[in-house]
Amino acid sequence: MQNVKELLKDKKAIIFDLDGTLVDSMWIWTSIDIEYLAGYGYELPTDLQSSIEGMSFTETACYFKERFQIPESIEEIKECWNRMTYRKYTEEVPLKNGVMEFLQQCRQQNIRMGIATSNSRELTEAVLEALHIADYFQVVATSCQVAAGKPAPDIYLYVADRLHTAPEDCLVFEDVPAGIMAGRNAGMQVIAVEDAFSSTDVDRKIQLSQGYISDFTEMLLS
Repeated sequence: MQNVKELLKDKKAIIFDLDGTLVDSMWIWTSIDIEYLAGYGYELPTDLQSSIEGMSFTETACYFKERFQIPESIEEIKECWNRMTYRKYTEEVPLKNGVMEFLQQCRQQNIRMGIATSNSRELTEAVLEALHIADYFQVVATSCQVAAGKPAPDIYLYVADRLHTAPEDCLVFEDVPAGIMAGRNAGMQVIAVEDAFSSTDVDRKIQLSQGYISDFTEMLLS
């Protein structure tokens, strides 16, 4: 595995996943899923997270509707999730350690930056504004804007195209195996980011990626 800082060399753009990568937010979704499914008489299945990993917000809503026979429409399901989580995303979700300093460093080096997230547009924009980092990104895209969610490469290729950067000149930061595979499938190098939510997947994350960091302070140039 390469030295993580060396992976920045000659890169023209960096594309970040959002949840579990830039922000510490994955913890929210277990409680939301428990509460949401309880409303329909279901307990949280142990295989749910592994089943939906990498899916777009819309794909996840489709999965819930089919698996749990939810009577509401796909749009109504998504609107409900947005309502249930909006306050947490604007008031309780923090940046991960070293993120602000790293974004500032990349801006100083004229590296273009984008976000490729499986979350909703509403929650993505809300948390970026709440944490005062929206202006750092030239492109913010969700997997709902492309044909297939992660591990398909679509979202990363979409963001790279809008950053006017070839895939091989992009560096990706991701926190879960499906996201790492999406970046790799797009022809990009990927650095895996530690996150408590994917702590059982550390070995796989290291195997799939070109680098692994505990937090973004490891990317800061001295």
